[in-house]
Amino acid sequence: MKLVGKIIMGSNCFVDDMAIVGYAPGRKIEDTALKVGNDAVIRAGSIIYGGSVIGENLETGHGAVIREENRIGDGLRIWNNSTIDYGCFIGNNVKIHCNVYIAQFTTIEDDVFLAPGVMVANDFHPLCSRCMKGPTIKKGARIGMNVTILPRVIIGEKSLIAAGAVVTGDVPPCSVVVGNPGRVTKSIYDLECKTGIMERPYNE
Repeated sequence: MKLVGKIIMGSNCFVDDMAIVGYAPGRKIEDTALKVGNDAVIRAGSIIYGGSVIGENLETGHGAVIREENRIGDGLRIWNNSTIDYGCFIGNNVKIHCNVYIAQFTTIEDDVFLAPGVMVANDFHPLCSRCMKGPTIKKGARIGMNVTILPRVIIGEKSLIAAGAVVTGDVPPCSVVVGNPGRVTKSIYDLECKTGIMERPYNE
């Protein structure tokens, strides 16, 4: 475990010997202190930069990276080789699977799930930082494997984005989006459970 700079850790935290916590940002920021709440589990290969505030019950996989100036709620799960870039807002109980990239200035609300390989963009004009802003993923949305989400898009609450879709425009709440470019095909409440375990997968 390598602790760098000003770090405020809660109680009952586990930090693996091969993790780095409080890594110095390469950018100039006002406050480089890192705050992590109680009961964190930070596994080998994870790097958490200084300058972020993270709630309780953080859990990282191997090789996860959390950059500076992020505001993150309780219960984040971020798995192997995934990155949250700087300046993001992440709500409570967000699950980010393996090999996911969250671009700068993205907002992810509570209870969102991102499957492996999701890519989030924040710049319509690469290398032009003036209009840089990531998407907003609303509460309870589910994002499938290898989905690409373009800048400034708003994905509505409880929406389901199918594997491989490219989301180029706003998505209404409770919608199912498929394809490239992504298009709404139905409501999540019209989906049938393919396993037969239940009639409807989203019947809450």
